Amino acid sequence: MNIAATSPSALTPPENSALKRRVALNSMLAATCMTALKLAAGIISGSLGVLSDAAHSGLDLAGATLTFFSVRVSDKPADEDHTYGHGKVENLSAFFEAGLMALSCVWIIWEAVQRIRLNTYELRFSIWPVLVVLSSIAVDFWRSRALRRVAERTGSPALATDAFHFSSDIWASVAVLAGLLATWAGVYWHIAWLRYADPVAAIFVSLMILRITATLTRETVGVLMDQIPAETRLKVIHEAEKVPGVLAVEQARVRRSGPNYFADLTLAMPSRTTFEHTGELVRAATEAVHHVLPQADVVIHTVPRQARTGSIFERVRAVAARNNVPVHDLSVQSLQGKLHVELHVELDENLPLIAAHSFVSGLEAEIMRETPEIDSILTHIESEPATIEQPEEIVESDRRIEKALRAAAAVDREIIDVHQIKVGRTTEHLSLSCHCTLPDELTMNRVHEVITSLEDRFKLECPEVHRVTIHPEPVTDNTR
Repeated sequence: MNIAATSPSALTPPENSALKRRVALNSMLAATCMTALKLAAGIISGSLGVLSDAAHSGLDLAGATLTFFSVRVSDKPADEDHTYGHGKVENLSAFFEAGLMALSCVWIIWEAVQRIRLNTYELRFSIWPVLVVLSSIAVDFWRSRALRRVAERTGSPALATDAFHFSSDIWASVAVLAGLLATWAGVYWHIAWLRYADPVAAIFVSLMILRITATLTRETVGVLMDQIPAETRLKVIHEAEKVPGVLAVEQARVRRSGPNYFADLTLAMPSRTTFEHTGELVRAATEAVHHVLPQADVVIHTVPRQARTGSIFERVRAVAARNNVPVHDLSVQSLQGKLHVELHVELDENLPLIAAHSFVSGLEAEIMRETPEIDSILTHIESEPATIEQPEEIVESDRRIEKALRAAAAVDREIIDVHQIKVGRTTEHLSLSCHCTLPDELTMNRVHEVITSLEDRFKLECPEVHRVTIHPEPVTDNTR
């Protein structure tokens, strides 16, 4: 039996609660009746086996009563002091019930050894012990099946332990009955050694129950210590990793409280995943966990990660985006077989230099971790307002510059026209921007070549222009 691996079926909380309480109450009533009958039969016959079975049933009664009250408490909703609910009350109940069983077995073994050593008892013949033991076997068989069925449906460890109690009672009763009949046979046929069959049967039953109780206790303590079967956690990770969009499961923690499971996962996802897609991914991952642990309480954290298949540029920009800083003028150079990266980072203009340098150092270290093929990084720190140019004036039509641009464009037959020409001046620089109309079917590679050639020809005529920005557009979208 492995109570730690039992998963509840799809029952609503009210159905779970009502079913558990009903079967726990029936178990308590059955244990009460059988304890009273076995005690009476043991006193009448003087059989240690029957009396030990009565003691066992008495402890079962205590355990069944504990189970009944524990399932009532465990179904209470979570509160401020018990944020994971009260489910572990059932595990505590199972632990104490196992302890009661162990104590009863030790007492029975001690009493049996004393009777064998001192030979101080006399067995009285009566049909009542036989009838009581046979009735006990029938009741225990019925109750153990009912309890096990409900324990599997609700995932209740307390009911699972109670089911084990009644199952062990069946074998205990069979051994007691065999010992009782063997002892009577020994007296009837004058076989001296058979008179010890009754206490020997009691010892055998107690040892058997002790062995199984040790296993039950180990499993219950494991649940109390938040231990779960390793294969359960591996199944959760495997199902979550199969969700499209999940790069990896960086952390997975699963714990159990009574019949309820709680799963806490950290999923790595592509850094460019949108917020809407993140929500869909979390829902899909939650459903994947529910394939392994139905009705589990699932909490999923997501962290952006750059896939190793991305380019160096993408991975560097992804690190900058995670740190919420803009970068520009990013370049990668290969120097003697080693990659060297240069980039400009924009930071708050009021940030002290020591703080800015510390931030950039951390940023560079993170980039190196994400992109181990980079050998060195040089970062130029800029203040954000420095990137906003304040023009003295914007010239709509500078005749000389516009004429030079149109002349440079006329050289290339693939350029249909240039328009929306704007010239801007700042205290230090002169800049020009325009739109360039090109054929629809031109490839981007060819577009780049055409635009670069146009810039080069124009700057030969107007070298004073510091920056040229040309926006290419297809002829069908020309909206001059």
